[in-house]
Amino acid sequence: MEHRVVECTFERHAASILDIFNDAILTSTALYDYKPRSTENMVAWFQAKAEGGFPVIGIESEAGVLMAFGSYGSFRAWPAYKYSVEHSVYVHKAYRGKGLGRVVLEQLIAAAQKNDLHTIIGAIDATNTASIALHERLGFMHVGTLPQVGFKFGNWLDLVFYQLLLSTPRNPVDG
Repeated sequence: MEHRVVECTFERHAASILDIFNDAILTSTALYDYKPRSTENMVAWFQAKAEGGFPVIGIESEAGVLMAFGSYGSFRAWPAYKYSVEHSVYVHKAYRGKGLGRVVLEQLIAAAQKNDLHTIIGAIDATNTASIALHERLGFMHVGTLPQVGFKFGNWLDLVFYQLLLSTPRNPVDG
């Protein structure tokens, strides 16, 4: 399948990202959210990514269809976490199982290294075996499980954390 990696923009990709988010909210435990998001949510989401200097990486088909996307953001708000980010990757339901999640995650790892980060963390629903396997293939290590921290579709949900330590930055500093 031919595709290209793109930097997502609000103008070109917000509607497609919104569709992918809302499908995940309504049909899966990939997002621990109940209500579909709105265009206004996307304005704030893209703004937060821009203000944080965080990438929004997409995979488009030759026809310009957004098939997958991913990003990262602050892991926690305290200053000492400045070298750590939490990422997310979503693949449109029609394109799952074709390796696109791997392409996006590899791009996010490269962006994190380029931005002198030290660790990239994924918080994954424990039943999402495909995502867990992908993270393990790319060298992420299971670093913890939070049992029954979410409740969706009438079930308690366990959240697992996977972490990849990077060799960057070369000269980390306090403050």
